[in-house]
Amino acid sequence: MDKRQENYAVVSWVIALVATLGSLYFSEIRNFEPCQLCWYQRILMYPLVIIYIIGIVLKDGNVFKYGAVLSFIGLGTASYHYAIQKLPFLQDSAPTCGQVGCTSAYINWGGFITIPFLALVAFLIIFVVNVIAWKNTRED
Repeated sequence: MDKRQENYAVVSWVIALVATLGSLYFSEIRNFEPCQLCWYQRILMYPLVIIYIIGIVLKDGNVFKYGAVLSFIGLGTASYHYAIQKLPFLQDSAPTCGQVGCTSAYINWGGFITIPFLALVAFLIIFVVNVIAWKNTRED
């Protein structure tokens, strides 16, 4: 792993860490109970923090493969979650998620920024950075 790839890994790690701390802030400090889809997104985001730090320490370029896969799945999950929150025709067919419905929005900043939207942006950035880094790793 060269310095540029290491920087990609650090960027991915920082984004995953901020997303993880943000989700913990919403649930532990603001007492927002996560719905089932939020839990799935957490299951995909939280390990990225550990995976990237291990990849950085070991200077392992394979970290981008794992990060790309997890962030791609997370991107799909967050996209679906955001869609069922914002698109009325999907809300009727949305799954029932325990005590908190997946269509409920604890925050709605600017009329479009919800918690799933924040997760979607984090997964998207991580995915794009990982694809670029993975491509650069394969070219070297």
